[in-house]
Amino acid sequence: MIQPHQITPPMGADRAREIAATFDLRALPADFLANPFPVYALLREHEPVRRMPDGSLFLTRHADLMAVYRDAAVFSSDKHVEFAPKYGVGSPLYEHHTTSLVFNDPPLHTRVRKLIMGALTRRAIADMEPGLVTLVDQLLDRIEAQGGGDLVEDFASAIPVEIIGNLLGVPHADRGPLRDWSLAILGALEPVPTPEQHAAGNRSVTEMLAYLRTLVAARRQAPGDPERDVLTRLIQGEASGEKLSEVELLQNCIFLLNAGHETTTNLIGNGLILMQEFPVQREQLLADLRTAGTDEAAREQVLTLAVDECLRFESSNQLGNRRALSSATVGGMALDAGALVTLCIGAANRDPAVYDQPETLNLRREGNKHLAFGFGIHQCAGLSLARLEGRIAIGRFLDRFPRFELSAPPVRGGRARFRGFLSAPFRTA
Repeated sequence: MIQPHQITPPMGADRAREIAATFDLRALPADFLANPFPVYALLREHEPVRRMPDGSLFLTRHADLMAVYRDAAVFSSDKHVEFAPKYGVGSPLYEHHTTSLVFNDPPLHTRVRKLIMGALTRRAIADMEPGLVTLVDQLLDRIEAQGGGDLVEDFASAIPVEIIGNLLGVPHADRGPLRDWSLAILGALEPVPTPEQHAAGNRSVTEMLAYLRTLVAARRQAPGDPERDVLTRLIQGEASGEKLSEVELLQNCIFLLNAGHETTTNLIGNGLILMQEFPVQREQLLADLRTAGTDEAAREQVLTLAVDECLRFESSNQLGNRRALSSATVGGMALDAGALVTLCIGAANRDPAVYDQPETLNLRREGNKHLAFGFGIHQCAGLSLARLEGRIAIGRFLDRFPRFELSAPPVRGGRARFRGFLSAPFRTA
């Protein structure tokens, strides 16, 4: 069995102070990417509003993130200014990321979000649950027959690809490239993408657009149910409102596939690996599930608390960004118009001003005000769906394999923005 210390390597106090003293998002060492939290704790305590060498600000306190999230009129999500030098104006990555929902302000953001939310109602998500249970059980059957597998490839990543594929009506035979496209496009969002990440991201956007043009053309000829089919809803637009342009439509389909895939993969994978890293908490969760028994409401409550705590402790998305449209003050520091701000979700989610014993995984934690889904007008549109996927996936996996063990050290993604694993071999018992 792989020992817990092999999953998240400890960082000594001297090393954490060394990294914090020279902290620069554009030059992050490998040991920080493996375990950034000791550095985040030092920054949050001693330099909660840190000015980066490039002049941008790095925020680590929960209250400061909330202040920025709440003031969308001052703190813009539009990325045309930042992404022009990063990707090059007119490049596929630039065109994609400056058009997608998450990196835009109203009115485009408002129009796209309203259309998406119309197909993610509480009733629509509840209707997805039986199919999700069937999918998870099929994956678990396959794992059981093999006596194990890989938590990421064989389970965590397979679930959101199917769910988002269903929402957009992507034929099953066409879903093979989706994960690699997603990883490449999101990988290019790192603070300093490598030339290889640039090339892979641009290539993936181009290939994904070519595929989606064919998919959209087919859906225009044979529309689906707009109450269930997000792509049909985006194509048709609002009955009495403005429709999306073809570019907006295609780029936001890419966004939906990526946003719904990568973060949920990380939620499920991180959650299950935390069960290995913290065996006492795993036993407590198993006991709570046994107590809940067949009471579905009680079981949902147990798993909701556990999923939200996993999101707090190992947030799938660790960083967010904003640009000040006018002068402002955050955390007592004055910002000029145009100032770039990085919101450190991973640090805010362990802020002792908000959470009791924040460095402890407490799967019974109530009143969990984590920021893994963001906050305000840009709060994740699919958060209810992500929670459902997390509950069903983690709960049914533990029902089936309560004594599963990692059979080799898991491999982290090695990224600052998206925290997750690339592989995690395991055996069922």
